[in-house]
Amino acid sequence: MRGRFVLVSLLAVELSVAACAEVVMKPLPYTHGETALEGYLTYDDAHKAKRPGVLVVHEWWGLNDFARREAEQLARLGYVALAIDMYGKGVTTSDPTEAGKLSGQFRGDPQLVRGRAAAGLNALIETGLVDAARVGAMGFCFGGMVVQQMAYGGLELKGVASFHGSLVPLPEADAPKVKAAVLILHGAADTLIPDEAIRAWQDAMRKTTIDWQFVSLGGAKHSFTNPASTSLGMQGVGYDERADRRAREMMRAFFAEVLGRGE
Repeated sequence: MRGRFVLVSLLAVELSVAACAEVVMKPLPYTHGETALEGYLTYDDAHKAKRPGVLVVHEWWGLNDFARREAEQLARLGYVALAIDMYGKGVTTSDPTEAGKLSGQFRGDPQLVRGRAAAGLNALIETGLVDAARVGAMGFCFGGMVVQQMAYGGLELKGVASFHGSLVPLPEADAPKVKAAVLILHGAADTLIPDEAIRAWQDAMRKTTIDWQFVSLGGAKHSFTNPASTSLGMQGVGYDERADRRAREMMRAFFAEVLGRGE
């Protein structure tokens, strides 16, 4: 009876600890050169050992609630997630014209893109919460372009996933640097990405030995993962619940394969 009592008591303690565990959500200040940045760090404090980490790169709107929710969902899967900041602390917009200006500063400047994103990767590693050998990145629209450039720049990532991102053909000179597997989740009805861009991206990848996948989701438009996108009234842009669900299932399977499960 005493042994049974001890076992029951231990189980009660474990259940109590589990009940107290929660997803920690907090700002994480860091810098890139002289630019002050502030990411959003999330993790489940029930896990004490180092875990796989995932960077989340925002849409062209900046680090807003959509990107924060993405990080929180990853934390609930057991990953340490950091929604990184590409624009500067507190810089966000809901105006498409302003968003175009903010994202435009990175257009044609891959070194700026890679350097700014690398600062976020370093900030995540420096938390001491992650296994540095098991880190990935995912991005949406503008962020999808960013994670492609992170891979092309040879950052220490196991895998990158792009949701309805602008497509950047891999420069031939960068191919030997790529360490990450690449998953592209694309809306087949995304009129913002011309067929020529898809062909150029795939043709560049076919010349390499990189582990890549290009998934085209039928009927899905640009920004198909964001419920707020339909209200923008923009041609070729809109939310698609089915494509969103399927794409996320593919992303979870992808990270489970290349990073291991977040536990």
